Amino acid sequence: MSDFYNKADPTSIERYAEKMVGKTFREIWEENEISSSDLLKEKTANKEYLESHAKKKYKGGMGNLVEECYFKYKSNSDSEPDFPDSGVELKVTPYKEIGRKKELRAKERLIITMIDYFNLVNESSFQQSHVWKKAQLILLVWYLYEQEKSNLDFHIDFVKLFTPPEEDRKIMEADYNKIVAKVRAGKAHELSEGDTLYLGAATKSSDSSKRRRQPYSDIEAKPRAFSFKNSYMTYILNKYFVPGLATYEPIVHGEVDDFEAYVVKKISAYRGKSVDELCWIFGISKNPKNLGSMLAFRMLGVKGNQAEEFEKAGIVVKAIRIEKTGSIQQSMSFPAIDYQQLAHETWDDCTFGNYLRETRFFFVIYKKDAEGQLHLSGCQFWNIPEEDLEGDVRAVWQEMHDIIKDGRLEIHVDAKGNLHNNLPKKKDHTVSHVRPHGQDRNDTKPLPVGTHLLMDEKTKECWPDDTRYVKQCFWLNNTYIIRQIKEENR
Repeated sequence: MSDFYNKADPTSIERYAEKMVGKTFREIWEENEISSSDLLKEKTANKEYLESHAKKKYKGGMGNLVEECYFKYKSNSDSEPDFPDSGVELKVTPYKEIGRKKELRAKERLIITMIDYFNLVNESSFQQSHVWKKAQLILLVWYLYEQEKSNLDFHIDFVKLFTPPEEDRKIMEADYNKIVAKVRAGKAHELSEGDTLYLGAATKSSDSSKRRRQPYSDIEAKPRAFSFKNSYMTYILNKYFVPGLATYEPIVHGEVDDFEAYVVKKISAYRGKSVDELCWIFGISKNPKNLGSMLAFRMLGVKGNQAEEFEKAGIVVKAIRIEKTGSIQQSMSFPAIDYQQLAHETWDDCTFGNYLRETRFFFVIYKKDAEGQLHLSGCQFWNIPEEDLEGDVRAVWQEMHDIIKDGRLEIHVDAKGNLHNNLPKKKDHTVSHVRPHGQDRNDTKPLPVGTHLLMDEKTKECWPDDTRYVKQCFWLNNTYIIRQIKEENR
């Protein structure tokens, strides 16, 4: 029994933790410093301790501070839950407010525990696994991340015990089994966070060159950790911690053994039907821009354009249109690049790389017949293979990053008035490239401070501001996407 809470009672731990709501981490440290019952007074009273936890790069700093200063136990990396007598795991995690509407989103995935490849293959089941032991009862402490503030001045807003509900646990079990199967097949080096839905195998190393031994293969694999995906954490925040927010429609009512197989079967029931037929079946009279994905949701029994399981898993629906020739006309675009942000990123923790690492796509494929009519051809789940991500995509990102960061972006206008640059081109890369994604030439973003466009005198006459450039984005090549489509869906 602690002077503050009963370590063997989850409810007692939760009640004590709720007293942190409204406080900053600095206040928690200050209250601990003056506490006569402080078990760690000598350590926390020194200035170095506070300064080290204020560093932005110290990702575990806030959790470490809460453990030592508030709950009065020494931070450690034990395999047991943080409160072993009650089975409660403590996790301190950030969220952000996005846009004018201040939508709440988890800032990052939640790391549960490191994956030991050798121990993993000997576990008998998900229910008996190390990760479930750590994840089945979590005390979640949410704080608001604000970029301009010191870590110590972030304030804690939500605290509650969380247990994944049964329907989520079933999907996590399937995720766990996928990861275990790959490791048992000697393919731990091919693991990707995009392989699974809620429970991911996240890379966990400050240096991307680090590797670990794995059973059943001589190829070393990246260090990875079980994690709740960013999208799942966002769902948890808005569903269980923030009262009164709307929920999304579920695809599954009840339980299914294989969620992805269930989804594919539902869509495949309409295979061969034309887009016009599908519009008639589901009462869609207009021709919205997102018609292909809208029809997919209707086929899945979802009235809106957001499905609960897809939101939790961060699944992105992409409608693919195959021409009569068997080719795809359009490459796949991604959000516009923030040049200033890009310049400060590294490949191991960059916006585009993380998006592809974490995202599982759901392709709904339509193909034109001889008369040019689109018909549903099939559907499939897909995530980018690790070798493609770490190969061509990484090369394109690095080239783009270096050009922008070093101020080497060159532009020139040809005799016809067309604008050209020295960014990575589709003709030079098999998987991805960079090209414009703005409304027009006037739709621009600022370059990193201190850098300028490189251009000749003729170009300067039609481009007066050398500190801004047309919005660009990363694309996956249409020739690459068609190769990812299964033969039976073409």
